[in-house]
Amino acid sequence: QVQLVESGGGLVQAGGSLRLSCAASGRTFSRYAVGWFRQAPGKEREFVSTISWNGGRTYYADSVKGRFTISRDNAKNTVYLQMNSLNPEDTAVYYCATPRLPSTTIYSKAESYDYWGQGTQVTVSS
Repeated sequence: QVQLVESGGGLVQAGGSLRLSCAASGRTFSRYAVGWFRQAPGKEREFVSTISWNGGRTYYADSVKGRFTISRDNAKNTVYLQMNSLNPEDTAVYYCATPRLPSTTIYSKAESYDYWGQGTQVTVSS
């Protein structure tokens, strides 16, 4: 059974930084892409970033490009999302996800992912 656990969320002032972690268990983590999504109250879940199995490819939503950085440490079965220059519009529950099948592809659509974590709350105050 694949399990994903997010951590690192919290309350931060505008302009501040947070680093989210997504720890995986239950299978060989290094064979799979991982994505980050977020959902703000009253809004649909939206794509944030994704990283390929070996970290060689990354992709970001325009809204976070240049401020967020995704990375992974396969030895630790963990993917990170470094978030800088946060603003109140970044307030949301952040989820990590991974697909059921191994691939060298990266995905920006939620329907491409099969396993999801429980989410971690990020709140940015103005």
